[in-house]
Amino acid sequence: MPLSEQEQRLLEEMERSLYHNDADFVAGAAGRHGRPTYTTIVTGVLIGVVGVATLIAGVGVRLPIVGVLGFILMFAGVLIALTPPRGTSSARPGSNAGADTSSGTGGSFRQNGNDQWENRTDEHDE
Repeated sequence: MPLSEQEQRLLEEMERSLYHNDADFVAGAAGRHGRPTYTTIVTGVLIGVVGVATLIAGVGVRLPIVGVLGFILMFAGVLIALTPPRGTSSARPGSNAGADTSSGTGGSFRQNGNDQWENRTDEHDE
């Protein structure tokens, strides 16, 4: 059973509101969170390995200060590996953030899904 005109307008208004609110949320969240890069992960792991070696060396030479230094290095390595680098934006030169999503190539998973949804509803209106 097709929707009445009033129901269609209400549904379109709800979709616009959802897209607007969701876009605001994504824009606000993108500035606070990011993903660690390959470089930061490798650097953190290497620092962590050096920390483990220092900790073992501290136990071997029976100097607590060396063991504590090794623990601090391990902790710093984990922090470096898990935290995203500061000052990066979501539109890095090598990313797909600026790609043309209307052709179906590139872009984010969410944007591709939105494009497919809009194309689906356009086909049903004809």
